Amino acid sequence: MQQLVHYFLHLGFPFIIAFIFFRKKAGLVYFIFLLTMLVDLDHLVAVPLFDPCRCSIGFHPLHSYYAIGVYIIMLFFPRTRIIALGLLMHMATDAIDCSWMQVNC
Repeated sequence: MQQLVHYFLHLGFPFIIAFIFFRKKAGLVYFIFLLTMLVDLDHLVAVPLFDPCRCSIGFHPLHSYYAIGVYIIMLFFPRTRIIALGLLMHMATDAIDCSWMQVNC
C-alpha cells in the first residue's frame, strides 16, 4: 500500500494538480513537475546508497530543511513558482513516506 500511495503522490497527484490549476498548459506543467523528480539525484551521494529505513527529509542535501526553505521562497516568484510547487509536492510525498517508515522500521 505504501508504494501505491508513494507513486500516486509522485506521478498521479501532480497530473491532477496540473490539469485542474494549469489547464491551458497542463502538459508543460506536468512535464516540469516530473523534472523536479531529478531532485532525487542527491540520493546518489548517500552511504549506503539505499537504506529502506532512512528518511530522505533532512538527510539528503536537496531534501534538507534549508533546501525546503528555499523551495518555499521560490513560490513567491512567478518564474520559479511551478518548479517550487513540484519540489514541495515531492518533499511532502517523501515526508509521508517517513511517517510510514516510523511504523514499519
